[in-house]
Amino acid sequence: MLAILTFLVAHWILSIFCQTFFLHRYGAHKQFTMSHRWERFFYLLTFLSQGSSFLVPRAYAYLHREHHAFSDTERDPHSPLFHKTPFSMMWQTKARYVDFAKRRLEPEPRFRGDAPEWPALDWVADRWLVRLAFGALYTLFYVAFAPSWQWFLLLPIHFLMGPIHGAIVNWAGHKYGYRNFETHDESRNTLPFDFVTMGELFQNNHHKNGMSPDFAARWFEIDPTYAVIRVLDALGIIEVPDRPVASTASDAEPAY
Repeated sequence: MLAILTFLVAHWILSIFCQTFFLHRYGAHKQFTMSHRWERFFYLLTFLSQGSSFLVPRAYAYLHREHHAFSDTERDPHSPLFHKTPFSMMWQTKARYVDFAKRRLEPEPRFRGDAPEWPALDWVADRWLVRLAFGALYTLFYVAFAPSWQWFLLLPIHFLMGPIHGAIVNWAGHKYGYRNFETHDESRNTLPFDFVTMGELFQNNHHKNGMSPDFAARWFEIDPTYAVIRVLDALGIIEVPDRPVASTASDAEPAY
């Protein structure tokens, strides 16, 4: 039992860290910089941690930039205001994400570019055989360590971890919690200490200050990922600007 719980928690934390640190704060917003080699390192780490639910960074960035520009309007790719359940919201999100990932669709020019790309790894990671291989590895771990069949009910969390993170953040973060700032959307801070998604549930703070790498805003709020960012900055692995860099969104839209 301990082995299964340790694996689940470790997989969750590493996967959500890569999603918020690399895909979101770096890939979509460029809140800090890093060398090409470190970018490739975190790109690979994101692939290995997300596994069967790996999200192509370029497609994630485009989708997320649209979310900020059109937050909680009919053009938002994932707003709970227009869906009865998180499942229907994420099904719509999936369709648009796949169009971006497969290059069947391109966003408006202002949302393009300046996102991490590694076409060779994306091609490998997006193969169904690779996704199924990760699923098989998760299952084999449960076969080896699960004390009873009921524990296998946790496997879908491993299979769909990336989309599950997205569903929690975009549903709860725009429906439940408190607001520190008046924004043009319904974003909310769901947890004062975000131990579930490592800072992603400070949605109201983030939508107010989209280029800040620290998603916490008040003295009692704790963003665990920002603590890691400060350490990586001190070690010289990344560089956080003294002041938030200018957004590449148009002046007419909120910074993404």
